[in-house]
Amino acid sequence: MMNPKAILLVLGSSILGQASTHADFPKPTNTQKTDLTLPTPEEAIKGMRLPGGFRVECFASEPMIRQPIAMAFDDRNRLWVAECYTYAEARTNFDLGLRDRIVILEDSNGDGRADKKTIFHDDLQRLTGLTVGFGGVWATCAPNLLFIPDADRDDKPDGKPEIVLDGWNDNSVRHNMVNGLKWGPDGWLYGRHGIQALSIVGPPGSPKEDRTQLKCSIWRLHPRSRKFEVVCEGTTNPWGHDWDKHGQLFFINTVIGHFWHGLPGAYFKRMYGQHFRRGLYGLIDQQADHFHWDVGKEQAKDVKKGMSLSTDEAGGGHAHCGMMIYQGGQWPERYEGKVFTANFHGRRINCDRIERKGSGYVARHEPDFLKVKDLWFRGVEIDYDMNGAVFLLDWSDVGECHENDGIHRTSGRIYRITHGPFKPGKHDLKQKSSRELAGLLIHANAKLARHAARLLQERADGQEIGKEVLSSLSAHLEAEDTGRRLQGLWALHRSQNLNEDKLISLLGDKDEHLRIWALKLLVDEGKTSRQAARKILDVAAKENSPLVRLHLASIMRNLSASERWKMAEILSRSSDLAKDPVYPLMVWYGIEQQVRNEPARALQLAKNSKLETIREWIPRRLAE
Repeated sequence: MMNPKAILLVLGSSILGQASTHADFPKPTNTQKTDLTLPTPEEAIKGMRLPGGFRVECFASEPMIRQPIAMAFDDRNRLWVAECYTYAEARTNFDLGLRDRIVILEDSNGDGRADKKTIFHDDLQRLTGLTVGFGGVWATCAPNLLFIPDADRDDKPDGKPEIVLDGWNDNSVRHNMVNGLKWGPDGWLYGRHGIQALSIVGPPGSPKEDRTQLKCSIWRLHPRSRKFEVVCEGTTNPWGHDWDKHGQLFFINTVIGHFWHGLPGAYFKRMYGQHFRRGLYGLIDQQADHFHWDVGKEQAKDVKKGMSLSTDEAGGGHAHCGMMIYQGGQWPERYEGKVFTANFHGRRINCDRIERKGSGYVARHEPDFLKVKDLWFRGVEIDYDMNGAVFLLDWSDVGECHENDGIHRTSGRIYRITHGPFKPGKHDLKQKSSRELAGLLIHANAKLARHAARLLQERADGQEIGKEVLSSLSAHLEAEDTGRRLQGLWALHRSQNLNEDKLISLLGDKDEHLRIWALKLLVDEGKTSRQAARKILDVAAKENSPLVRLHLASIMRNLSASERWKMAEILSRSSDLAKDPVYPLMVWYGIEQQVRNEPARALQLAKNSKLETIREWIPRRLAE
């Protein structure tokens, strides 16, 4: 039984917020035994190998930073870091008095190294993810998702953390928990969830029947309405996600296949166990054409023995942690749009390129971007800032990710990677006018564009953002360039200046990516209107793009029963996608729940379908 002290700490530390002072923060201690000596940051950098023209600098190291597990940049381009000292501790060990904290790091003199540290909050537990926006800081601290207000931006909480959602993870989960917070192009907050324990999530005090149950999945939360939903389900322990220039979501995973297209409504293969939903019959495999290890010969668990040569050549191992799709503009153009992920045991950064294939995408293998000789290197997150420099969090440990051999809490590094001559610029987007923010939406650095879009969304909450700004956003939407048009579309939607008629008109746009986002935004709040559904069905019958048809299958769950049947009949005619690894499954997921309600119509659909999944699985579902 959990002792009273432990219960109070688990339940209270994420809520009390300002009850502690920074001076009483527990001194970190190590429980891991090793004869390996931690190298200095300078020694570690000397052992790093990366392409010519690149430079690695140590932005911060112990004692300034320890146990860095997540990061985010604010509107001043300052780096916010989650220090997680409670990681991997079992429930009964919380009476150790450990706490986690959020710190802000700044390089005030531009020499490439953090010289100012601000402690924002130091009374948290199980802190695994954070981001800033809407007047405060959002943090995943199982069993809670917290919002810590800081409307005046003075780097001090305005009050106690608000529990936005609770019910995340059984407290016995040590390493495979809710994590990762990023703002999506649609204005929702996205996060991730591991496979090990069930979460039953909802607002505090809400009954179980009104809550959402989830395990391994990607989820999203709207910052204003607080609507919460699961986006897609499956894999093992996703610990990294990002969007490409067209707003397509991808995420990284560990143990099984590493690269996945975060398609709403998708059900992916799992490491083990069953999905909550029955009748799926088939699950979507990863969207990469390779693994980063030699299956069956991956590596020895002893860090000093290393891994097999074949695994080293393949990419270093199965444990991926942290991911970015580089769109920072500072690195050479050949790296734009490519996927970078930290390979935990391989001590490197893997690189993949994303290509179109069939109805969706495939990740192709590229040479490893960075390899590290330092045996303590444990990359856990990677991202770029408003200047295009890439920051890499190093957990700095010699154990494996479960920390079964003890925990080394006194170390941690953050590296900064740039290319060629580099002079960081100063930023404070909060001080810019809405017109200036609208101009930043088409900046070559996507980080600037994303922050500008979120600030416009915040400013539009309950007030007009001005005719001049709306004119600028509309001009983006009416331009020729796809990226610029999408930025205009997203900003108009997020600022509540995009009506249904305009979205319906975009269903017939010449650009497939505009058609896709018109579909997605028409169902953004759930079900479609009758008018929108009629038009969606009309254009679906004429749609040639495999990617658009894939997204039509994705939104079937947002249609009424009768509309789903009509959509299934249309999409089942796609003989060109009959052998596609994703499309037939998505069509099945969209219609499966209706099959037993109308068996005669289901059998007619099976008879006429060009998709084997529909022909074979409808009779199977009816038989069950």
